Amino acid sequence: MSRYVLPLSVLGTAVGGAVLLKDFVAGGACPSKATIPGKTVIVTGANTGIGKQTALELAKRGGNIILACRDMEKCEAAAKEIRGETLNHRVNARHLDLASLKSIREFAAKVTEEEEHVHILINNAAVMRCPHWTTEDGFEMQLGVNYLGHFLLTNLLLDKLKASAPSRIINVSSLAHVAGHIDFEDLNWEKRKYDTKAAYCQSKLAVVVSTKELSRRLQGTGVTVNALHPGVARTELGRHTGMHSSAFSSFTLGPIFWLLVKSPQLAAQPSVYLAVAEELEGVSGKYFDVLKEKPPAPEAEDEEVAKRLWAESVRLVGLEMSHGSHGKTGQPLPK
Repeated sequence: MSRYVLPLSVLGTAVGGAVLLKDFVAGGACPSKATIPGKTVIVTGANTGIGKQTALELAKRGGNIILACRDMEKCEAAAKEIRGETLNHRVNARHLDLASLKSIREFAAKVTEEEEHVHILINNAAVMRCPHWTTEDGFEMQLGVNYLGHFLLTNLLLDKLKASAPSRIINVSSLAHVAGHIDFEDLNWEKRKYDTKAAYCQSKLAVVVSTKELSRRLQGTGVTVNALHPGVARTELGRHTGMHSSAFSSFTLGPIFWLLVKSPQLAAQPSVYLAVAEELEGVSGKYFDVLKEKPPAPEAEDEEVAKRLWAESVRLVGLEMSHGSHGKTGQPLPK
């Protein structure tokens, strides 16, 4: 029997070391224990993956959570599950389709009318490397959902966020933004051959670029905005990438995926951290790689790019028209 003790001990040490290495590489749990009793939180794309786990974590901390999702059946199921697990009954599902400007306006109007405050807005929902689809309004899907939809939603909720200050906006981006480029000549992929990876990277770069510009515009309001890379997670987001479609890739890349790819629960920790950490009060316009502030891609810090993107985004989503003298809702075309 004794001859098995050493091998088992070595195996245990190796497994323990591997788990610790995985935690180190993937990033750990939110270091803040702060609670948010009574604070209203909106999480987009909260019926699955990182968004659902973010909502769960913040519900545990006492927040009034609004799950904003396109699929209401899944959203209601997620809200019920979170209420049951946390015993926090202030968790509700609301319809939001980020591929529809009309849906975004309806959601924002309902929140503005029914909620006394909005303290935390987490722009989490995303699509990744999908086929060349377009939104209801004609935008390339990844640009429309990952960036333009959240851009409009955030701007429509700014008055409520300002009235609720101190408040926070958290934009979930990606490390992939470093490979992105904002092509102002063909932002909507109408002239070039469609490249789904490049489109995803552009959309995530746009998120970081606009985060810094919005931070500049919000100075002195008590509203902060930061962007983050959550890490690579095992979620439905990667369903179009094909990385797990072959036995060869699963076998050869499996150990690497195990080390680098984290659970949705762990990937939600950066969003939770930016939402609740007391030490981040007043911190704005920054980019966090998991739990650590880091410089973003150089293009993300270009003020001229930021101002130009902001102006173009305002035009595309009809924000100027919606605040016009007649109060009419604009219906701009992306072309």
